[in-house]
Amino acid sequence: MTEGARPTGAAEGSDFDQEYADLGATTQNAMEIAETSMDIVREFVPDETLADRVRQKSVHSMGDIEFQHLLEFTGSDEIGDDEDTPVRAGARAVLEKAPIVTDITMAKAGITGRGHDCETRKAIGNGAELAKETGMTRTAASVLELDKRGVYEGAIAVVGNAPTAAFALADCIEDGTRPAVIVATPVGFVKAEESRQRIREVSEEYGVPAITNVGRRGGSGLAAALTNELIHVAKDVRTGELELDLAAETRAARATDGATEDDEDR
Repeated sequence: MTEGARPTGAAEGSDFDQEYADLGATTQNAMEIAETSMDIVREFVPDETLADRVRQKSVHSMGDIEFQHLLEFTGSDEIGDDEDTPVRAGARAVLEKAPIVTDITMAKAGITGRGHDCETRKAIGNGAELAKETGMTRTAASVLELDKRGVYEGAIAVVGNAPTAAFALADCIEDGTRPAVIVATPVGFVKAEESRQRIREVSEEYGVPAITNVGRRGGSGLAAALTNELIHVAKDVRTGELELDLAAETRAARATDGATEDDEDR
């Protein structure tokens, strides 16, 4: 069984200890459902790298096995620019109690309050005067207003709904802001795909780690689920179940070696 998670209030040594838990599951029945669901997902999605964990979460969230192929991992850290980079960066940011800043209320509502000590806040509701003066969307104005206050520097920036928020965030990065990691999955038919491409471009140009997807799909639920997996990875690092500072290639090789040893022991 992979990385276990015990819900708040579960006694040490209880059946919950060894169970996989989506961080939203709190009852035994919910835990069993989460475990069964993830077992099914792992039949179709690799389980070797940190990026694989995020792919699994995307499939679990979207109910679509093929969605694993739509995720993109960009940016760099001190280890390199492999696909695990944004997951490492996100987990480190969670461990360092960086703020989590979402574009709208729905994305914020989907992020677990357990397993971390990060402040979670939404951008929407800020920048009303800027929106009124310029005619830009409220989410774009909110991102620009919070960036002016330095909120996005070193933060976990989450965009789940508004393409204009992603465009605004990309402009902030061009102007020098450096979030710890970006999770951007804005959904829709008007500029959504282009906004995620814009995030990928600034991610690669400036080295800011980012998780995005291609195509028209996405949404706040997906953004929250991927952010929750960053929190889950951080929890596993905190409890000593996971070593964070490995490149994806090294982690995959170890996972393959471990699977081979298990097969030989049978």
